[in-house]
Formats: sequence, structure tokens, C-alpha cells
Amino acid sequence: MTSTPHPVTPPVTPAHDAVVLAGGAARRLGGADKPGLAVGGRPLLDRVLAACDRAATTVVVGGRRATARPVRWAREEPPGGGPLAALDAGLRRLGEDSERVVVVSADLPFLTGATVGALLDALGTSGREAALLVDADGREQPLVAVYRTEPVRRELALLATEYGTLAGLPLRLLPEQLETVRVADASSAAFDCDTWEDLAAARARIREHGNVLEEWITAVREELGVDLDVDIELLLDLARDAAHGVARPAAPLTTFLVGYAAAGGGREAVAETARKAVELARRWEEESGPLADGGGSR
Repeated sequence: MTSTPHPVTPPVTPAHDAVVLAGGAARRLGGADKPGLAVGGRPLLDRVLAACDRAATTVVVGGRRATARPVRWAREEPPGGGPLAALDAGLRRLGEDSERVVVVSADLPFLTGATVGALLDALGTSGREAALLVDADGREQPLVAVYRTEPVRRELALLATEYGTLAGLPLRLLPEQLETVRVADASSAAFDCDTWEDLAAARARIREHGNVLEEWITAVREELGVDLDVDIELLLDLARDAAHGVARPAAPLTTFLVGYAAAGGGREAVAETARKAVELARRWEEESGPLADGGGSR
């Protein structure tokens, strides 16, 4: 089937579901529990689920475990039957009215909601049956993709009829039967953790200077269950002004009090509360300078 290039455009989030494939033997990891391996203090599976948090229904195909948000569970038949059998099991847990489905593996530490949105947008604007992410080497990633649900169900049924089973069939057979659109990977979303070296590289990357604060704030938000878009630069400026204008210990205390005061109010409330605290810190700093003529004590 044909496959045409498509530029990444601003992401949108039309109604969709998600199927996360979290099975597999992880042979290159010595049989380790790959979805449970942590990057940035969060299991790989939870990182992927966070990227798919706008899905109406999310199905995880694999062994049941604690997750950061509620999901439905499925298992392929037979166990270890491969990605097509797993995908089929996941789709069976979705409603008949499902129109679009995000399909991803559970070992993608850098998958984001923006990438999912770009795939959904590409699927919608192209009119094709599938939108596949393409990595830096030009390889299509059928497990970082969005599909129209009905064509996928149709082709899985046809493949099962043709081969007698989906177990053991290569994943490439599915996109070969669909009209696809390709989306360039601009953020290493297709990077997967297949080996211990991959896992070490992922853990090192999130600690790089340009990534560490965003990664840390995201991890804290997920851990505390805080659904708030944090303006990191605003809070850093506030902490700096409190430290310089008052005293160093004032920085963490002030940012805590700003968060407490703005609790439940969203990004705008945080911004307004931070503005007031910044102005107060600057007034304190001004008072630490020399007094104007005539302002001294008499």
C-alpha cells in the first residue's frame, strides 16, 4: 500500500482509545520485567500511560500490575503470541464504537502527549487508515502509531484467516495492508529500551541540563497526582527573587506558600500568586539598600 510523507503540525486530540502492548519476553534484558523498569523514577509503563492520558479507554495487554491511572487489561492467546495477537486481544476490549486507536509499546521513555497529538492530527488531515511515526533512520514504527479502528480489525481478521492464526506473525504485515501517512519523530519518541544499554542511555538523557527540570517536575506531578501545567521559569524567577531579596531559605518556603495559596486555581492562579510574591520580595530587596537623604532615623 502507498505511504506518503506528512509534516508534523500542532497536535489536536480528537476522540480516541489506546492499546499499550506490555508483554514480550524481554530476552535482551535477561527476562526482566521491562514495563516495570524505571526511568526518572517512574516505570516505563506509567510514562507511556501518561502520554496517552487523553484516551477515552486505555487497554494494556500484558500481566496485571499497579499503574498510575486506571486501565483495562487483556492477554493475547496464546501467551507470548507476538504483537499482532496482542493487538487483537487489546482491540477486543474496546467498544464497537471505537474510531481511532493509539497503539504503542510499553518501553518508550520519551513518548509524549505532543507526539500522540501529532499522530492523531496527521491521521485526521490525511484521511488515511494509519499514521506511523518514522524514526531518525527513516524506519516506520508501527508500535508508535494511530490507526482507524475498523480497518485494523478488518485486516487482523483477514490475516488470521489467511495464516490460520495471528500468533508469531511479524508486525509489518499490518501496515503493509493499510493506507498510511508518515510522521517524522522530532523528539526521540520512538526510542525504546530493548537492552540495559538503552535503559542507561534513557536514564542519562533525562538528567541532561536541558531536560532535567521538566522531567523532574513531571515526575513530581505524577507522583503527587497534581494535574497542573507548571510554569517552571516563573517559579524559578520567584525563588531567585526570594533568595536574593530576602534570604536563601526564603526561596523554597515562598514557592511552597505560593502553591498552597493557589491550590485548585490552575495555572492563572499560580501566576497571579507568584506575581504578588515577586513584588513583595523586590520590596524587601529595596529596603536593604541605603536610605535616601533625610530617610534615616532622627
